[in-house]
Amino acid sequence: MKLRLGSKGENIAGYLFLLPFLIIYSMFMLYPIVRGFVTSFHKVSISMESTFIGLSNYTQMIRDKYFWEALWNTFYFVLISTPTLIIVGLTLALIVNANLKGTTFLRSVYFLPFVLSISVISSIWVFILQPYTGLLNTFLHKMGVVSEIFWLDEPTLAWISILIATVWWTVGFNMVLFLAGLQEIPEDLYEAARIDGAGTWRQLVSITLPSLKNVMLLTVVLQTISSFKLFGQTYLMTKGGPGTSTRTLVQYIYEKGFIERDMGTASAMSYVLFVVTILFAVIQFKFFTNKD
Repeated sequence: MKLRLGSKGENIAGYLFLLPFLIIYSMFMLYPIVRGFVTSFHKVSISMESTFIGLSNYTQMIRDKYFWEALWNTFYFVLISTPTLIIVGLTLALIVNANLKGTTFLRSVYFLPFVLSISVISSIWVFILQPYTGLLNTFLHKMGVVSEIFWLDEPTLAWISILIATVWWTVGFNMVLFLAGLQEIPEDLYEAARIDGAGTWRQLVSITLPSLKNVMLLTVVLQTISSFKLFGQTYLMTKGGPGTSTRTLVQYIYEKGFIERDMGTASAMSYVLFVVTILFAVIQFKFFTNKD
């Protein structure tokens, strides 16, 4: 004998199965988000007693020059990292998608750094970039470069170092996304293009890139969001230095909240970062939609 619940009964059963997940999700995701928003309107003492102060935390944030510097540093990293990671990721995907020997091995090599933790990645690159005994400076000395290069002690070089470490760490994920998109393109399109006399560059421009527009949008949005959340590389490699030249907004939020114990201002900054990130994502969606 079969038990028939009907559509309403099935809905209730479905919600009951989802209930454990919804409880855990609400406790560890939704509640902290709401609690953080409420905290942004309060002054929180060391004893965690809070006093409602309205928009004072936001006013203090706007007057804080270090907030604007950290926000600009975050913007700067987004601007230099997103195009780099998209171009390198697409290039690697094109390489491993070719019918050549060893591409399976290359896929593993390119993706392997992504599974490592940020502490491991940062330790590796600090070792490579340190002066006098670092791997890179030692190699440059053997190539004839006499002067010592302090990669992490000069603002421009520090950003380049952080960018290189980030690309080496995360580009494998973008490569996988682009590779999945490339394998969805019908081979018949390329065969027809070759019959019509189209070369490699024309096939890339007229077939490959237009076919990857949805994957490109997804990758750009995900990469932009990830770049806005930059913290581990700058904190572990440069401590936000030299000075505060590489201190990002997430690092400044961490320092405000957990070092200065100013949870209210830290929460306000967090929601500003959230709004900025959402705006960038919406703009990117609009841009790709208008181009289509």
